[in-house]
Amino acid sequence: MISIKAPNIQKLSIYECGFEPINSPRTKFNIKFYLVALLFVLFDLEVVFVFPWAVNLYYLGLFGYYTMIFFLFVLTLGFIYEYKKGALEW
Repeated sequence: MISIKAPNIQKLSIYECGFEPINSPRTKFNIKFYLVALLFVLFDLEVVFVFPWAVNLYYLGLFGYYTMIFFLFVLTLGFIYEYKKGALEW
């Protein structure tokens, strides 16, 4: 069966990444895309570490408490970096 090739505005529109689908695959990405990915890693996946820590804080003692404080400090540094780069400005 032969299909009819009838491109319309929807088929030729920009994809979610923000680039035209016709461009070369070697075009450079805007730094904002990398910063958004870094934001995802920093603030979405941190729950994987914070939730079990909060549940077991009694058993971990002071060492566990100070380890998590250090972890949250590193996350705060990442947040400050993202803020200074302007990734939070939409």
